[in-house]
Amino acid sequence: MFRRTFWFTTGVAAGVWATTKVNRKIKQLTPEHLAVAAANKAIEAGGRLKDRAVDFALEVRDHMDRREAELGDALGLNAPVDRELPAPRGYAVIENRNSPSYVEGPKKSTYPTYPYNRNEDH
Repeated sequence: MFRRTFWFTTGVAAGVWATTKVNRKIKQLTPEHLAVAAANKAIEAGGRLKDRAVDFALEVRDHMDRREAELGDALGLNAPVDRELPAPRGYAVIENRNSPSYVEGPKKSTYPTYPYNRNEDH
C-alpha cells in the first residue's frame, strides 16, 4: 500500500511540474512576450554599441593628441619663444570716392541722398 501511495504522489508531483513548465513556455511564446523580449535585447545591444562607440572615440582622441604633440615637436611649434612678437598691424580703411554716398569733409549721413526728380518716373 505504501508503494502505491509513493508512486501516486510522485506521478502527481511530476504532472504538476510538467504542467507548470509547459504553461511557462507557452506564456513565453505569446506575441506580447516575444515583442518585449526583442525590445529588451535591442536595448542591450544598443547599450553595448554605444559603449563601444564611446571607447573608440576616446581612443581616437587620445591617439590624435599624441600625434599632434609629435608633429608639434617635429616642427618646433612647442619650443619656447625667446623674442617678443611684433605688434599687430592696423589696416587703413579706404573710402570709395566714386560712391554716391561719399561726401567730402566730415561725414553727415551714412545713407546716400538722392534728389527727388518728378520727371524720372515718366
